[in-house]
Amino acid sequence: MDLFNSQPSQNINLLPQGGTVNYYGKIMSNEQANHYYNCLLTTIEWKNDEAVIFGKHILTKRKVAWYGDYPFEYTYSNVTKQALIWTKELLELKAMAEEKSGETYNSCLLNLYHSGDEGMAWHSDGEKDLKKNGAIGSMSFGAERKFAFKHKETKQTISLILENGSLLVMKDETQTNWLHRLPPTKLISKPRVNLTFRSIVR
Repeated sequence: MDLFNSQPSQNINLLPQGGTVNYYGKIMSNEQANHYYNCLLTTIEWKNDEAVIFGKHILTKRKVAWYGDYPFEYTYSNVTKQALIWTKELLELKAMAEEKSGETYNSCLLNLYHSGDEGMAWHSDGEKDLKKNGAIGSMSFGAERKFAFKHKETKQTISLILENGSLLVMKDETQTNWLHRLPPTKLISKPRVNLTFRSIVR
């Protein structure tokens, strides 16, 4: 199912079963979104993401950063990261995401995709450090990209376009029952910055 032409409604669950995904659409003006986009590109301590797969250490083109209330440790792809202290802009965006979603977050994993060539394969965010069935608030800046969900059993897929300055929230049993991905595309040459606000269990 494609939701590309649908008007966003924060009250509508995009998933037919086994989880909750709400798309709030653009939650700020284009001017605001572009301001934050430029700030995030220049003030965040970006590093190439790392993974250890079958004992082999891999560096990705995509860059990441990890921030939080405390120097939380977060492990995924067999690599552990330690959270940096929030920047002023990240705290502003966290407050905006919390106000819109009614959720609270204590950390944020950021991704920088330099072009449409860079994406993310099917996965779910079920790491043991995360609050089980907790909300993940995904905020997007820059290039507008397709984002897709796939049910783990039925293989049903749902996709939508994430706009510049938009917020999407995944919660409840979404990570248990659904995979999600950012498919690569040759049609986009501009960067995209994605913030995923999370709750780490201390």
